[in-house]
Amino acid sequence: MTQEHEHESHAGLIWRVFIFLSIITAVEVFLGITKPDALYLSSFLGTSPLNWIFLILTLVKAYGIAWYFMHLKQEKAGLRRAIVWTSVFLICYLGTLLLIEGNFIGDVFSGRYTKWFYQ
Repeated sequence: MTQEHEHESHAGLIWRVFIFLSIITAVEVFLGITKPDALYLSSFLGTSPLNWIFLILTLVKAYGIAWYFMHLKQEKAGLRRAIVWTSVFLICYLGTLLLIEGNFIGDVFSGRYTKWFYQ
């Protein structure tokens, strides 16, 4: 006795996810090229709001890719939470660490080794 499975096409879902990820990427590229002064020259929680927007949009894209293309949507809730929350925690930790250390290095070397840059 053989069971016949109907093949369900996911082409529509793939196109919707593709369009969603493309829109987010287009927004990131547009903001990266234009660098609005209100987002770039101000400071919020230790860095510019533009950097926060890039970090958040990158996390949204990573989550969408993992959710649909790595098939986390079909997994059990516990496994999804373990993968997603661990990844989000590590990415936020790495982003925070990079922003803090990058600012420290910029402060330390701002006058000593990069005088040519500020002249």
